[in-house]
Amino acid sequence: MTAFTVRELSRTDTQALLAFEIDNREWFESHIEARAPAFYSSQGVAEHIDRYLSDFARGVWHPLVIEDADGEIVGRANLKNIDSPGHSAEVGYRVGQRACGQGLATLALRHLIEQAKNRWGLTQLVAYVYDDNVGSQKVLQRCGFLPSPPSQGDETAKERRFELALQAAQ
Repeated sequence: MTAFTVRELSRTDTQALLAFEIDNREWFESHIEARAPAFYSSQGVAEHIDRYLSDFARGVWHPLVIEDADGEIVGRANLKNIDSPGHSAEVGYRVGQRACGQGLATLALRHLIEQAKNRWGLTQLVAYVYDDNVGSQKVLQRCGFLPSPPSQGDETAKERRFELALQAAQ
């Protein structure tokens, strides 16, 4: 099996991240909401990275990338909407089409769980997944997330909510 690493996003990732996003644009848009067309440029990705790193510095976002043994970005993972007083955050991840089936989403999600507990002291994680994204639902359940019942009047929502209760690091 190829070695993969998960690390924090950096300003030096602009061109590699742009290539990753362009290569996987159609694939991602078949599973998640499309990004604005302006994103798909060096300036668009640089602004995206700056925004994420600014939010990271403020403690409300933790952006990560997944790299293969050659240093190529093959996936992304984020803790987002970190609510330190509420001890919760949302998780998100995306793996490039050619890297699917190698356990990278599970690797990234486990890394996010550890960061949530050990770095941020969180006690709850939430994920939202489209109903037809069965693979992502399996990854969440493999990592201990449980599906939440739909809210009152929310039975027609296209996304399912999953939750994970954490024991924060002491």
